[in-house]
Amino acid sequence: MSAPRDIPNNLLESLKSLGLTKYEALVYIGLLRVAGATATEIHETSGVPRASVYPVLDRLVQKELVSVSHTTPKRFDAVPPDRGVENLMRRIESDAEIAREALDAIYREKGPEGRGNQELVWTIYGEENIRTRLAEMLLGAERSVEMLAAWALLSGSVLSLLESVPDSVRIDIFTDRWEGVRSSRYQVRFPCPETPRTVRSPQGNLLPYERSGVFLVDNSRTLLWLGANGEQPSALYSESAALVQFVRRHLTSVTEHARVADQ
Repeated sequence: MSAPRDIPNNLLESLKSLGLTKYEALVYIGLLRVAGATATEIHETSGVPRASVYPVLDRLVQKELVSVSHTTPKRFDAVPPDRGVENLMRRIESDAEIAREALDAIYREKGPEGRGNQELVWTIYGEENIRTRLAEMLLGAERSVEMLAAWALLSGSVLSLLESVPDSVRIDIFTDRWEGVRSSRYQVRFPCPETPRTVRSPQGNLLPYERSGVFLVDNSRTLLWLGANGEQPSALYSESAALVQFVRRHLTSVTEHARVADQ
């Protein structure tokens, strides 16, 4: 069955995205055009097969889009669009929250040891997704957090996440510069002590992009964040012993250079 010609397809698609079937969308739109319609009138207005009208109306009543009279024959009215869409959104939010809680419970049941091969390297796209993974790493830190990160990345996306790190965890930050007050919780180092606010490494830039960083938590989990201004960032995350060791060596070489420079 095709929709009545005067109903735009994009309207039907929008209603489908809100949880309606095609027949439900057609009946609701048809009811908006008439007042107190019978099932027969709805069939004629919407183009929905007569045998399907009553089941569709029952579902629309459950979704709080249609009201029904206690008369013979029954007559049906559409809830005004503002309230109808609000009712649909509320149902979607409620279903989404139920799904999130159920999925989270399933995810947590398997525990860290069951989350697949720890040698895997995961690629993450988008700043919010990367921040979410980094926040999980920092929240779970038990001994140490080490990072080599550009100031643009630190100030814009990372420092606020450090508030969740337990007080007993040591935080070491190696960066190109620092602006403003430094928290006493952080051990901050620069590659050259003479001009720490505009510092550059003698060997060139330590990081390939202006918004990039290397993060290591408890010498067991690492995240490499790559991004440039105006571009969508990406990151690599892994608990692979080989990649963690590589990052550990890189951070060690950087911090050793900083200690030499401080002397």
